[in-house]
Amino acid sequence: MLDPQPLKGRTAIVTGSGQNIGEAIVKLFAKAGANVVVNGGSSQDKVDKVVADITAEGGNAIGVMADVGDAGAVEAMVQQAAETFGTVDIAISNVSIRKKQPVEDISVKEWQDTINTNLNSAFYLARCVVPLMKKGGWGRIIHISGVDGFAAHVPTRTHNITCKAGVHAFAKALALELGPSGITANTVSPGAIDTARDWSQYDDPEVWRKDRIEAIPVKRIGTVDDIANACLYLAGETGGFITGEVLHVNGGQFRF
Repeated sequence: MLDPQPLKGRTAIVTGSGQNIGEAIVKLFAKAGANVVVNGGSSQDKVDKVVADITAEGGNAIGVMADVGDAGAVEAMVQQAAETFGTVDIAISNVSIRKKQPVEDISVKEWQDTINTNLNSAFYLARCVVPLMKKGGWGRIIHISGVDGFAAHVPTRTHNITCKAGVHAFAKALALELGPSGITANTVSPGAIDTARDWSQYDDPEVWRKDRIEAIPVKRIGTVDDIANACLYLAGETGGFITGEVLHVNGGQFRF
């Protein structure tokens, strides 16, 4: 029989988990038995609600407000997680900002802000959790990338495309270096997923949905649970022999 709680006793930090994909991941991981750290950077109310939802279902969760683009804030978050739950076994870098800007209109500050939030944050998290994982001889690091990082399919997103490709390169480097310590590092790349989003950065919602469904072989938009389940697969013992890889979850729209 399948283990109903494959992450029992593990502790997971998921950045940007106050909504959308991150929220789905922490809720699924809590059901799978993990202690979870719900992270947000702007909305305390959203983080509090996710924590309340998890604890109401009998799960273990704490909320930590931290700007993941701030190395000191990330270090403090990891320390709080370790003090509360004993260690950190799973780290998922999910936060990203995605603006549509022609490359000549991207200011140096906007470039640096995007790199810091979308790419540097993954390094800040990894450097803090790796010593804990090495001590326990077990760890899972997962980066949420996207089609941008592999197909560069949306114009005027140079900064995000660079970051999304970068987090997978970082995962491959970590996989090579940390494998002997029992730590895997992988990437999950979502396709078209039904999330709350800033539609000013996209086509008209109905046009976006219609165009995506026409292009996706399975003829539906993905859900946040599709991504959460992919992360659960990589985070448990089921993913123990997978490292340095990318799991594309896009309904067959892109067949890399």
